[in-house]
Amino acid sequence: MPRILIVEDEDVIRLALRRLLERNDYQVDEAASVQEAVNNFDLDSYQLLISDLRLPGAPGTELINKTERPVLIMTSYASLKSAVDSMKKGAIDYIAKPFDHDEMLDTVARIISDDDSASAPGNTRQRQQQARANGMIGSCKPMQQLYEHIRRVSPTDTTVLVHGETGTGKELVARAIHSQSKRANKAIICVNCAAIPETLIESELFGYEKGAFTGANTNRIGLIEAADGGTLFLDEIGELPLEAQARLLRFIQEDEIRRIGAVESSKVDVRLICATHRDLKDMAHNGRFREDLYYRINVMKLELPPLRERGKDILEIAETLLQRRCEALGRERLKLSPKAIQAITTYVWPGNIRELENAIERAVILCEGSEIDNELLDIDLELVDISQIRGRKPERSRNPNISERKDARPSRVRSSDPTEDLSLEDYFQRFVLEHQDSMSETELAQKLGVSRKCLWERRQRLGIPRKKTARSGG
Repeated sequence: MPRILIVEDEDVIRLALRRLLERNDYQVDEAASVQEAVNNFDLDSYQLLISDLRLPGAPGTELINKTERPVLIMTSYASLKSAVDSMKKGAIDYIAKPFDHDEMLDTVARIISDDDSASAPGNTRQRQQQARANGMIGSCKPMQQLYEHIRRVSPTDTTVLVHGETGTGKELVARAIHSQSKRANKAIICVNCAAIPETLIESELFGYEKGAFTGANTNRIGLIEAADGGTLFLDEIGELPLEAQARLLRFIQEDEIRRIGAVESSKVDVRLICATHRDLKDMAHNGRFREDLYYRINVMKLELPPLRERGKDILEIAETLLQRRCEALGRERLKLSPKAIQAITTYVWPGNIRELENAIERAVILCEGSEIDNELLDIDLELVDISQIRGRKPERSRNPNISERKDARPSRVRSSDPTEDLSLEDYFQRFVLEHQDSMSETELAQKLGVSRKCLWERRQRLGIPRKKTARSGG
């Protein structure tokens, strides 16, 4: 039975989380502070440590330096930037409070499963460090799988097909493969097939001999020949005309090319990586892409997930892009406001990382203070309430009915027994009832990571009246 240590100073949350985990066959111990955890328990004997970020005394991130075991950080939604910083310090993941039970269980199961695999922790960190060195960011499950596939295919000369939506970073994948291959000391030639006019694509790829056509005044090598000994990356290969596809097929089959107007072919040693956002298999079936070429390039297919399905990676990418833009534009380091963080992690990003990068650059240019608010991002989005945030799993980001399902239950305050299971609604009600005597409305909203308007609306819907003794003017 996997052992888990919970480090949380709020009794209600700690005991509810303990009960949730024990019902799902985990052996659980608990502590109210880092000091108590260190003094009373052998941290290395647990499969996982779950800790609140803000604790009495030392913060939960201190546990990272005291054990080799994975540490999962819990934090309020308004403190997500601190959670990203925690992951940079070595936390395995973070989860926003109030958390969804299914998400917590899924996260715990994934972390323990990864930790149980042979040499998983060290290899995973090494792969992520290698990917970051190549400009790739993120540690969600699809990206971890991508890093592993890159590691395996890079040392070979196998042709690779990278599939992903526009703006997801397919060229970064190609460069990562090249940099980890035995061809790393040679050139990688990147070609966007959609950017070259159809009448020039063959001469650009294969080169031409003097006099081959009007205007061919000298011999010219093509991009394939220029990549000899290295790697050729053909982005948007689905845009290649059929005639060029036929010539490309011969190059792949025979490792040789013939310049336009030449009589003899010449051998080349080139590693081919292709990329597309299209469904090439469907195009082949419809006669818009050569079927034989499709099967030649689809030897090792790598799937690059869209930004909306990368969960917590989104914020880490945004923070990295923000830092880069500040440095490039000569600005002092800016930070994202809680509303900006909420907008970034809730928006679906149809343009993926490229759209996010543009939004960040716009915000840095227009920002006059030290903090970027959601309005500067120019995202067409109305901020959602707390039941829709939850640290969001990617597959749930497209489900607008999450809060409706929760809200369908009777609005009543449950028993005060702190050991009972707490849902999002339960946690919200209990937190407000327990703290509204000592906190203003502003303080309550900030602690819960929502706006005052959202807090007021939820009070009305759940039937939680404001206490007359509560401080006014929050």
